[in-house]
Amino acid sequence: MAKPATNPRQATRTVQLRKGATVEMVRLTCPDAAQTLKITESFGTAVIDSDGIRDLHERLICETADALSEGLGERAMQIHLQRIVGAFVGSAHGAGQFYSKAVTEARDATAKAANDARDEDLDGPVGYDSAAHRKREFAADMGVQAHALRMAAEGAVAAYSHVVGESWKPFDRPIENHGQSVNRMAAEAQMSAFD
Repeated sequence: MAKPATNPRQATRTVQLRKGATVEMVRLTCPDAAQTLKITESFGTAVIDSDGIRDLHERLICETADALSEGLGERAMQIHLQRIVGAFVGSAHGAGQFYSKAVTEARDATAKAANDARDEDLDGPVGYDSAAHRKREFAADMGVQAHALRMAAEGAVAAYSHVVGESWKPFDRPIENHGQSVNRMAAEAQMSAFD
């Protein structure tokens, strides 16, 4: 039985893209200023200067671009800033994901600690906190850090818009397929001639 002939133009290859973190993703995973203030008040930690962090990073990127302006062309500046801002956004997104995980673990530990029948979740010896308490404090620290990195990323994104004149978007790079060697791809192309 013969196989139906296929048009070589129909056998197009789709390129998968690895999606970069966006500012919206950062905003969804990292606490905002109001949430961070609640965290710092509840846990007695230092209140951070959110606007100061944002403004400082915006100035930093703008001053960096200004210093590089004579040595870089417009397109080179855009590519350079794309990478720099991408690093800030990626870092904040990673911190936000870690914060979310820490909050989940703190909630789980606190719920387990509420069960009086569980010996392993009881408070530690005098002078030591319970495991649930340590997890809540850790989550609070991670929340403040994630917020600080969010503000740095937002400042960097604002600077990109100011310097380049357009909104920052993450670079979506193609996923490289390391599983296939050139020989394997050539063999597949040759074998497709027999179809």
